[in-house]
Amino acid sequence: MNGLYRENGWLGKEPWWKDATFYQVYPASFKDSNGDGWGDIPGLISKIDYLHQLGVDVVWLSPVFESPQADMGYDVSDYQKIYAPYGTVEDVDTLVEACHIRGMKLILDLVVNHTSIEHEWFKESRSSKTNPKRDWYIWKPARYDAEGQQIPPTNWRGYFAGPTWTWDEHTQEYYLHLYASEQPDLNWESEACREAIYENTMCFWLERGVDGFRIDTVNKYSKRTEYVDAPITNPNSPCQPAPEMWCNGPRIHEFIHEMRAKALEPYGAVSVGELSNTPHPSQVLPYVSAAAQELDMVFEFSMIRLGTGGMFGPKYIYVPFSLPQMKAIVAKWQTFIEGTDGWTTVFCENHDNGRAVSRFGDCSTPELWRASAKTLALWQATLTGTLFLYQGQEIGMTNMPDTWGIDEYKDVEGLNFYAEAQASGDQKTIEDTMHGLGILARDHSRIPFQWDDSPNAGFADEGVKTWMRVHDEYRNINAANQTAGQDSILNFYKRILRLRKKYKDLFVFGTFRLLQAEHKAIFAYVKESPSGTSNAHPQTNGHTVNGHGGKKRAAVVVLNFSKETQDCLDVRGVLGCDDEDVARLLVSTWHREDAKRLMLGKNASPPALKPWEGRVYVSF
Repeated sequence: MNGLYRENGWLGKEPWWKDATFYQVYPASFKDSNGDGWGDIPGLISKIDYLHQLGVDVVWLSPVFESPQADMGYDVSDYQKIYAPYGTVEDVDTLVEACHIRGMKLILDLVVNHTSIEHEWFKESRSSKTNPKRDWYIWKPARYDAEGQQIPPTNWRGYFAGPTWTWDEHTQEYYLHLYASEQPDLNWESEACREAIYENTMCFWLERGVDGFRIDTVNKYSKRTEYVDAPITNPNSPCQPAPEMWCNGPRIHEFIHEMRAKALEPYGAVSVGELSNTPHPSQVLPYVSAAAQELDMVFEFSMIRLGTGGMFGPKYIYVPFSLPQMKAIVAKWQTFIEGTDGWTTVFCENHDNGRAVSRFGDCSTPELWRASAKTLALWQATLTGTLFLYQGQEIGMTNMPDTWGIDEYKDVEGLNFYAEAQASGDQKTIEDTMHGLGILARDHSRIPFQWDDSPNAGFADEGVKTWMRVHDEYRNINAANQTAGQDSILNFYKRILRLRKKYKDLFVFGTFRLLQAEHKAIFAYVKESPSGTSNAHPQTNGHTVNGHGGKKRAAVVVLNFSKETQDCLDVRGVLGCDDEDVARLLVSTWHREDAKRLMLGKNASPPALKPWEGRVYVSF
């Protein structure tokens, strides 16, 4: 099967990407090799062994194509060229080779909902109404209000604030852009446009050995073509949120199925789609059903959006949330594939969100920072699905210091929302927006990687002005000192990624059952091996869990999401241990010298959980 599947022992043949660990590299901020303060592909190549030693199977490289950088490369002006500060096409070839030599793979970030206004396709499209590429983008005439004033074709609000339409003086029409005005949307209704996308953006790179794509904004290709106004939900604004007009549109599954058939399937390429505004499992499953032959997996964002005030006007007005809320969302998306032929993903960080340890952990003291970062690692590594890590997550990189002002923020979205707050003239809105940006802004994940305690954190040479400011804490939080530290977050990640592979029947492929859903501090769940996996490991006794039929291996994951000591669960009872059985502590985020803690026999109770401690127990 061209390497698409590999033997997983007791699980039989599964696609290789299901138990792979993916690692997202944000190239501008990973490693600068040439002293310009901007990360690049040669810099990434120089750190491939670091990723290999971490346990990474697949590198996901965020956009590196030619671009004016209105949105950090998500505005592509040429899909077959590399933005010069990142390197060259030949550098990508070298990166592919470096990954493959080590048994790793490389996927690129595919941005084909829109291009840059500098792309030749758009230049042709806007050159005249009769140009053959006119319909490769979405053009509409102006409307006029009751007073005869010109207004856009619809009242839709874009993701980066403001209208989704920009007037083109030359051809006297508006073009659609869901994001910045420099990012005009492609018209997937045009067959010629679609064919060009497959050939020029996908097959070009797959022919060069790239192993697949993370596909940006994948469910926005099919718009509702009647182009009508959205309901007015904000009477104080001329622009209204309208994701229902462009997400999961009438032809979306046709388009993605075609993309797979014409570009992905011939190369055995893996695909993971960014699926926003799709909060119901019944909506998501058609995208990831194996029988549907669309995408291998998708990112669903309900959990990572916790704390945001919505996707549009109030996005950066922070909304506190409880642990039970988080648990309910995790349980929903852990279980939605059970009994289906679909698949899911596991992640809590990416380039569009604040750092996980700052949002879901506790950075109030160095001890709690370290403990909570490891507990978040244990949480992620024991969830069902394909695991995705983001650069710096493995060393517990944190949000920018709250002493940094708005002048340190670079992201177009955050700056637009802040400008909108300022334009309101309301001081509380301005303060609330700045507070929210301090937790949620995309900039937090984009500051330079902290490699060591040398000037510029080893990201760039001393004296180089980096494109974003290096974090103040780089001397305390960096990869070099964590490589040496036995109890470090980095070394814990290495350990837990190995355990995830060793116990893949439980952690990658196992079913998920939430325990104590309403507990405000404890996040606990049972992971159980799939049916048909019994007796695969003779060292286990194969006990049932809470009466489930058949012999299946099981684990109990218990995580203390608080800074207070908490009583542990009755793990022997949850595992269904009888008098002769022993519940073994498979892993803990805290070092333990007391051997009595490792094995729980008859009448033994697990010790209390330390602040932000996580544990996994199995029955032997």
